[in-house]
Amino acid sequence: MELGIYTFGDMIGETTPRTWGLRLDALLRQAEAADAAGLDVFALGEHHRPDFAVSAPEVVLAAVAARTQRIRLTTSVTVLSTADPVRVMEQFGTLDQLSHGRAEITVGRGAFTEPFPLFGYDMQDYDGLFEEKLRLLIQLRDAPGKPWQGRFRTPLAGNMHVGPRPIQDRLPIWIGVGGTPQSAVRAGGLGQPMFLALFTGAAQGVRLVELYRRAGEAAGHPAEALQLATGGHMFVGRNSQRAQDEFYPYYAHYMSLHPAFRDGMPRHVYDQWVAAGLLVGSPQQIIDGILTHREVLGSDRFVGQFDPGMPEAAADASLELFLTEVLPVIKAETRADHETSGARQDQSDSAETEKGR
Repeated sequence: MELGIYTFGDMIGETTPRTWGLRLDALLRQAEAADAAGLDVFALGEHHRPDFAVSAPEVVLAAVAARTQRIRLTTSVTVLSTADPVRVMEQFGTLDQLSHGRAEITVGRGAFTEPFPLFGYDMQDYDGLFEEKLRLLIQLRDAPGKPWQGRFRTPLAGNMHVGPRPIQDRLPIWIGVGGTPQSAVRAGGLGQPMFLALFTGAAQGVRLVELYRRAGEAAGHPAEALQLATGGHMFVGRNSQRAQDEFYPYYAHYMSLHPAFRDGMPRHVYDQWVAAGLLVGSPQQIIDGILTHREVLGSDRFVGQFDPGMPEAAADASLELFLTEVLPVIKAETRADHETSGARQDQSDSAETEKGR
């Protein structure tokens, strides 16, 4: 099972240019630590508002690429509805070259409305923009010389250069999904890997994963193409109760960005979310929660937002515990499961061979 972290570079209450720079410096340092520890994935989200430092994740990821050796670099998400797929493919082709084949793209429709007026798009076209641009992005990866014509941008002739091309033969394009069934069905129908963001535990995602796999199967896509990543907010502390108490003030303030919690998240609601699977607690609790994602949903990858609304020191402490006490255990547990599964498959193949004789 792959493990990763993601962040939006949020800096609630800090909006001066100096603090933006310090926040970005911290992200680079944290990415280096993740790479050194052997984490699989580092992802950056995208927001266009003053309380987030990352509006151009591909630029920050290029800086991360120069400071790391093996960790895979992706977004969480690229708001494709308000971006030009041609430019996105060029940016991530460049990132793939700079990182020597470590780039991925995770695309989504966006959770906030700010990008639409900022980049001159109409919110009424919210889903139509994403659908068309996603199909164009996939075509640019798989058939770059093919002409294209759509509704929301000028046509592309077949002889237009879109480059540099990625090093990878098939640059991974993950589709980010929140809670919308239609989005899960679209990801499966297109045969693309899906990143499912969950507010609480694995049970929240069962129906969406079923829809995703069913749509993929109906469209004729092989099971191995339908990779699943899950993730959400996460805080690791030394022990359960202390972690919950420490994280709550940060999280309550952070969730005030959500329309349902404009005045902050009440403690009883937070406690209900923790009980339902929000990953807050001791290292063992986080381990158990991630393994539950794998058991219940069949997750191939877990990516946790390690710093929602948190000051740098608290995020660093949580990340250190994740890297030193959660990562090694998850890797050992899932490696053992994989080896056992492989041995069983070998035995089954051997038995079938004997029968054939």
